[in-house]
Amino acid sequence: MVGTVGCCTPLAAAPLSEDEAVDLARGFKALGEPVRLRLLSLIASFAGGEACVCDLTDAFEVTGPTISHHLRVLRETGLVESERRGTWVYYRVVPAKLAALSALLQVPVPADETPRANAVAR
Repeated sequence: MVGTVGCCTPLAAAPLSEDEAVDLARGFKALGEPVRLRLLSLIASFAGGEACVCDLTDAFEVTGPTISHHLRVLRETGLVESERRGTWVYYRVVPAKLAALSALLQVPVPADETPRANAVAR
């Protein structure tokens, strides 16, 4: 299908079902918290796309339990998945979930309405 990204149709192509809207809204809500957004970015930036929780806690000025809470929210919304290896838990981003959020935001811009980087507001 033209205009699809991964598993999902852009918002402009077809209306969302109630279940799709609820699921996507949970993902956007989870990313609306700056610590969670930074955690997701940090996990994705690690070599191999996964990070040990021990590498994540030192990057923030919040307590370990707070980081654990934010990671749990990301896991429950399906944005990351985790795997215990001995003492440590490793997190990795779920590409399909990010693709679904991204696809929703991809609205085609007509050529004559392409935003200019240096446009001055009047």
